[in-house]
Amino acid sequence: MLNRIGRVFAGLGIGANAVTLAGIGLGLAAGIAIAQGHMLAGLALIIANRLLDGLDGAVARATGLTDFGGYLDIVADFFFYVAVPVGFAFATDANHLPAVLLLATFALTGTSFLAFATMAAKRGLETTAHGRKSFFYNTGLAEGTETIAAFVLMCLWPAHFSMIAIIFAAACVVTVIQRSLTAWEQFR
Repeated sequence: MLNRIGRVFAGLGIGANAVTLAGIGLGLAAGIAIAQGHMLAGLALIIANRLLDGLDGAVARATGLTDFGGYLDIVADFFFYVAVPVGFAFATDANHLPAVLLLATFALTGTSFLAFATMAAKRGLETTAHGRKSFFYNTGLAEGTETIAAFVLMCLWPAHFSMIAIIFAAACVVTVIQRSLTAWEQFR
């Protein structure tokens, strides 16, 4: 269905990068809404952001993938992954430490993801396990779907943010270990 909508957007002259930039705006708005205690509005903005994240790829497939589009897409993803925990950190003082822990593990998963993609590109490795992408996607326990599920739970039960953040941070550490072991096997 997203591919069909992507073709319509492309036909209207709406480019993938414009969709990605709109998604960045929604991600920032989600963080702001959460910081102000508007959890359901934050949740709606999270869902809208993720829809645009899927739609930008559909538009790109309709018009042709570009290296800059792939770059912008991953930057937008990590912008979003930072905005939501920062929003929770500002929502209440009790969230500061769990939010920092979550952000730190997001930095580690992002680093392991991008470092793996860089080494895979250097070696000419490719995969289509997650559809056509601009670069190699190496998976682990904590991926996009799991992150969104955690964010949804955080918005629905903000009083449990700390517990959800700590559990998800642990899943991120497992993901870094998984990617590192795969990198050891592939690149040594």
